[in-house]
Amino acid sequence: MTALEDGWDGMGWDWSDHADVRRRLDGGADPERWSGGRPLHRAAWAGSAEVVAELAGRVADVDALEGGVTALWVAVLDGKTENARALAAAGADPWRVSLGGWSPGRLSLAGPTPELFAVPAGVGLSLGERAAAEEGRRLVAALGEFPYDGFGLACVAGIDTAEAVRRLGAEPVPDDVMGEFLDDPYGYDMDESLRLVGVTTVPGGCVVTQPWGYAPQMRGVLAPLSAGTFCYGLYANPKSGNQGGIARDGAVEAGDLHPGGGPNEDDGPEEVLNSYLYRYRAVAYAYAFAGLRPTDARSALGPPDVWVELPDRDHRHP
Repeated sequence: MTALEDGWDGMGWDWSDHADVRRRLDGGADPERWSGGRPLHRAAWAGSAEVVAELAGRVADVDALEGGVTALWVAVLDGKTENARALAAAGADPWRVSLGGWSPGRLSLAGPTPELFAVPAGVGLSLGERAAAEEGRRLVAALGEFPYDGFGLACVAGIDTAEAVRRLGAEPVPDDVMGEFLDDPYGYDMDESLRLVGVTTVPGGCVVTQPWGYAPQMRGVLAPLSAGTFCYGLYANPKSGNQGGIARDGAVEAGDLHPGGGPNEDDGPEEVLNSYLYRYRAVAYAYAFAGLRPTDARSALGPPDVWVELPDRDHRHP
């Protein structure tokens, strides 16, 4: 069914115009579908509470699934509190179990609005889940917000700067040489600039950074860093978004991940919780995965403990 046929022709990302949505519905627009999926699910994160209430009153099942989740799950995951309240008022079930064994209601208990729904007796977070939620809030606040397009990092558990430099076979770069480079990092040949990375020790491990490139996420960097431990690599690709990779015990075990995005249908309880706690916070997600506990953003923003030059070889492969 096309957008013309379902009555939603011209609808884009913004579903907040209640008058427009109501006009379309009164004119025969299908409340159950549009060319991009279910209208109620789209409005749950991209619409206003008024639009959500309008659609919720016209669908056959306010808890219908799309991608394995309800519209209420979408609103909670995306932090759209008023939309979640509108859905609950329309009869959506906050305690319907969804991804990873979490319900929208229990997931909300780990977020900034634990009072969002009336909580049934016996429902709550475990000690571990409460601790993860508290650390999530602390970590997000410690790192803050900063632009990081084109930025690469690797968060490594359990080793410090000296050990990371040793594993990489890297050499320290003199301050005067590095200072000249930092005046115009994009003015250098890419093969040269990709070999320069910063390394910083933080509680729980260390961070390898490159504000201008993707080298920390390359397989030939992640693999040696992860020997006997594990790490998470991130590249904030300006063209295609955040790209993540996991290395464990000397081998890259997962790539093409999307840190800071939503959970997948087959994710377990811990992954679903982390996807919620670090929604749109890809850098914080990488730190949390490796169990790093920085008290500020210096390990990401610099200056690092040391600038080093990687060996002259192809680091795209272990």
